[in-house]
Amino acid sequence: MTARLWAAIAAVLLGMLLLVAPAGATTPSVSSPVAAGASDEAAETVQGTVRDPDREPLEGITITVTQDGEEIGSAVTDTEGSWEVPLPGPGSYTVTLDVAGLPEGVAPRAEGGEVLDGVTVRPGASQGVIFQLGTGEVEEGGAGIPVGRVLQLVVDGIKFGAIIAITAVGLSLVFGTTKLINFAHGEFVTIGAVTAYFLSTAPGNLPIVLAAVLAMVVGGAVAGGVEVGLWRPLRRRGAGLIQMFIVAIGLSLLLRHLILIVFGSRRQQYDEYSLQTAWTLGPVRITPRDLIITLLAFAIMIGVAVMLQRTRIGTAMRAVNDNKDLAEASGIDVQRVILVVWVLGGALAAIGGVFFGLTQAIYSEMGFELLLLMFAGVILGGLGSAYGAMLGSLVIGLVSQLSTLWFPASLAYMWALLVMIIVLLVRPQGILGRRERVG
Repeated sequence: MTARLWAAIAAVLLGMLLLVAPAGATTPSVSSPVAAGASDEAAETVQGTVRDPDREPLEGITITVTQDGEEIGSAVTDTEGSWEVPLPGPGSYTVTLDVAGLPEGVAPRAEGGEVLDGVTVRPGASQGVIFQLGTGEVEEGGAGIPVGRVLQLVVDGIKFGAIIAITAVGLSLVFGTTKLINFAHGEFVTIGAVTAYFLSTAPGNLPIVLAAVLAMVVGGAVAGGVEVGLWRPLRRRGAGLIQMFIVAIGLSLLLRHLILIVFGSRRQQYDEYSLQTAWTLGPVRITPRDLIITLLAFAIMIGVAVMLQRTRIGTAMRAVNDNKDLAEASGIDVQRVILVVWVLGGALAAIGGVFFGLTQAIYSEMGFELLLLMFAGVILGGLGSAYGAMLGSLVIGLVSQLSTLWFPASLAYMWALLVMIIVLLVRPQGILGRRERVG
């Protein structure tokens, strides 16, 4: 795969990111449309719920909606923290939270996070928005960046990067063993999250831990089935990498729309661990759920590293990654190794989807949005390197969160991809990649 082709792919991904990024979002994948009734006569509204960092509702907070500088209406949150403002019709609006009404020690998590620009409301829809609030004080004079806020974003970035890392490992291993750019890998993430949701809610009502394990099994089975039923026959027929890349895009669209039909368009939450009181650890706050997810993600990465270094199948994976023909000549069953890589990658993507759903929300586009960052982590860390994917993903996670110190959070993904491009201009093979001769 030439550097020029990867640069083209990165440009396509960046363009797609700008198209799918939700207007007015304050953190990745939290500002989302809420499905409205099917009636064409339904009035347009904008609504939401204001909660503090401990997920407790805030009462008496004023929300104002404007359009082109003209006030459309306002509302005050009730005892449940809920508010709703009727609109004169569809269009793009600005929603502002009155920070003066916030309790002491509570402030918008991102600078300027009290203002959501470009909130698009479709005909007959009720558009939901979420103001992300964290600990701190509202800055009156813009006197520097609080150290506590930087540390909080570092913690959030590590958590986010760890989730990206465990999903990106499979993507990197698949590329290393088959040279295939699996554009459908993001759908494996969504399949894992959706499977765990159906198993952990009525009528399944399984504990989320058991549901997550079963989701890994389903994710691995789907990925293995795709390898046996689609990719292996295509390889035997001599399909080129470009043709297989186009097939991967088509498979991604197919799986995404199937998930949309089964799951629906609304964002959902797992019943368990959705509301927790955050722990205060010095200047940072983190819920027990997020801490455990971060630790589990690192434990999984360590487990994958040990597997690659200390087991026979791991050694075979690295051999096929280095030189497929030589590995086959040495007696390694290459097709079996590739199948194991797909199953492992699908299982890791599935558990990553469960973690992402626990920390954010479950929705049909979640895997595709995360795929952009997975690609960034894989390319930044080094193509085909599992360790590079882990390191690159952590860097992407940190950059996406820390960028909200200076820029709107809706651009967090864009800055992460921009850092990837800059690093590749300096070191084209990535952080842990190896230089290869071209031609």
